[in-house]
Amino acid sequence: MDDKAQLPEPFWRTKTLDEMTPEEWESLCDGCGRCCLVKLEDEDTGRIHATDIGCRLFDAGTCRCKDYANRSATVPDCVTLTPKEVRELAWLPPTCAYRLVGEGRDLPWWHPLVSGDPESVVAAGVSVRGRIYASEEDVAEDDLVERIVNWPLRWPRAAKAAK
Repeated sequence: MDDKAQLPEPFWRTKTLDEMTPEEWESLCDGCGRCCLVKLEDEDTGRIHATDIGCRLFDAGTCRCKDYANRSATVPDCVTLTPKEVRELAWLPPTCAYRLVGEGRDLPWWHPLVSGDPESVVAAGVSVRGRIYASEEDVAEDDLVERIVNWPLRWPRAAKAAK
C-alpha cells in the first residue's frame, strides 16, 4: 500500500484564501520580506517601483516585522493582507504565496511549508536578507527614488529551478 496516497492534501491546495483559518493564513507567509520594502508609485503612470529600503519596522536580519501585532498603528500605510487585498494589489511579488495560491497555483519547493525549512527561502534567493540597503528611517524621502531596484518584483533564477 502506498503511504503517500493516504496523506491528506495540504490546505493551500484544498482551500481558497477566504476559507483558510487565521493560522493557515499566517503560515502562508514565507518570510521573504519583499512586501516590507518601500514602494514608490509613479504619479504619471501609476506604476509601482520597489526599492531596497526596508520599512521602519522591518528587521533586515530576521526578515520579520519588529512589531507585527501593532504594525498598522505604527505604520499607517502598512497593508494588512486579506484575500481581497491579494486579489487587488498588483505590487505583490510574483513569488508571494498569497498571490500564488490566490491564482490557483501551488507553492514552490523553497516555501517553508513545502521544504520544512525556513532557510530554504534564503537558499532560493527569494529572501531580502543581505539585500537591504537601509531602513526608511535612515534614508531621506527625496533619496528613495535612487534606491529603486527590479529584483523584488521578479522570480530569482534559483527559485525557478526544480528541486
